[in-house]
Amino acid sequence: MADTLLDIRNLTIEATTYPPGEAPQDITIVNGVSLTLERGKVLGLIGESGAGKSTIGLSPAGYGRGGIRLSGEVWVNGRDILQGSPKELRQLRGKAVCYVAQSAAAAFNPAQTLMEQVIETTLLHGLATRKAAEARAVELFKQLGLPDPEHFGSRYPHQVSGGQLQRAMTAMALCPEPDLIIFDEPTTALDVTTQIDVLAAIKHAIKTTGVGALYITHDLAVVAQVADDILVLRHGEKVEMGSAAQIIESPQQPYTQALVSVRSIEHAPKPPTGNPLLTVDNVSAAYSNSKGNVLEGISMSLCAGQTLAIVGESGSGKSTLARAITGLLPPNQGQFLFDGQPLPKTLGARNKDTLRELQMIYQMADVAMNPRHTVETIIGRPLTFYFGLKGKARRKRVIELLEEIELGEGFIDRYPAELSGGQKQRVCIARALAAKPKLIICDEVTSALDPLVADGILKLLLRLQAKENVAYLFITHDLATVKAIADSIAVMYKGEVVRYGSRETVLSPPFDDYTQQLLASVPQMKLGWLEEALETRAN
Repeated sequence: MADTLLDIRNLTIEATTYPPGEAPQDITIVNGVSLTLERGKVLGLIGESGAGKSTIGLSPAGYGRGGIRLSGEVWVNGRDILQGSPKELRQLRGKAVCYVAQSAAAAFNPAQTLMEQVIETTLLHGLATRKAAEARAVELFKQLGLPDPEHFGSRYPHQVSGGQLQRAMTAMALCPEPDLIIFDEPTTALDVTTQIDVLAAIKHAIKTTGVGALYITHDLAVVAQVADDILVLRHGEKVEMGSAAQIIESPQQPYTQALVSVRSIEHAPKPPTGNPLLTVDNVSAAYSNSKGNVLEGISMSLCAGQTLAIVGESGSGKSTLARAITGLLPPNQGQFLFDGQPLPKTLGARNKDTLRELQMIYQMADVAMNPRHTVETIIGRPLTFYFGLKGKARRKRVIELLEEIELGEGFIDRYPAELSGGQKQRVCIARALAAKPKLIICDEVTSALDPLVADGILKLLLRLQAKENVAYLFITHDLATVKAIADSIAVMYKGEVVRYGSRETVLSPPFDDYTQQLLASVPQMKLGWLEEALETRAN
């Protein structure tokens, strides 16, 4: 008989919401979900935002985010933890069950060394002496491929990269030698080249230690590399559960089939026509506190109605280039030409027409909108600022823009908190379109979204481009997105352009070493891809 580590039976999770001016409303977040996990196995929880993945994933720790109510049964090591006392739950957490958060940067204490934090719960539960815990941590640093493992723990969180910090958090979870680890989107915030290293390290650590794991993600291609079985969730309910091979190769439910076939957009690249709308001519730039240039000799061009994708890992200079183009970081060498005219280097020196014609859509729609403004006010502000529209005329134009982004008039009086992630990004797109721009800089606009939602945003952008003839400078670290939307591509690495040209040219061999690594690091929707990618990289 299989050794069952986790057995969740008919889990229902409810909460009460308090809408302004309305009576309190009871909502069901998770509705009667059941699952089992054998010791030493990995179960992937997959689904879009709001599917209940993290809420279910945290239940084996007996934890529910503020004000939620758990019912049903959650058996860990043969005990129903929902019946346990607060003291028993404290003994469970950090000992039998550990957690790896999505954002390691936000989860670590910046005032303590990594070693102090990695061994903290091990010492707290009395599982080892300090000397033994530190030795265990160093061994885990080695297993996870961290640099200089003997001294890595003496560093502070700000002294290591995002990928290294994520692996340090995995070491923290493994140090007490738990039975179960909950991985909550541990690679989502990482670029593809870093993601593959963290993914490989997590898989190796799970195999080496024999720990059981719940792996929460919205990326089916990623979870297929580490999971034995996959549970697909939507709206708090189980859609489908099966082995990783069955879910990937022969999904039964329409929603699962849609997840498997996501990013199947066919975009025929358009050849450049006419004079460039934007020309970047030998631009270099530096931050005031940097020792050297963060951009070095950048040159490229973009025509009207086209999409130029800027691709590269974190720290390659993609967003810095966007800051320079928008006038937030004046270059110390070179120039920008916009519609054939020199573009003033600073934002303050640009006239209203130039500001209107060059708009930007940000990565995090949550922080790009004022939470106290309605959708009408958010989209209406550029209409008033650039065109002087007010009252009924402005509201009419806002409704037209909402129709263009496929939301409709029903959203006009909503606040950002009443929108999903994809809806928020659509509102940001409408705000940019309201100015009637010639160029929109899209800075990682789909990276924080679920694949199905991101797919819808890409299709919307392509449709709007065909209608408005607007050009996109599309910044991303996701090559699947690049293939879906780009006409031309610039690959950046350490502040320089290492490869530039049409999409066909850039994505065709022979490749330079960095572009080869970038292409090989894009997760593929097939079992065994991770091992193949690591082998290719080694060769």
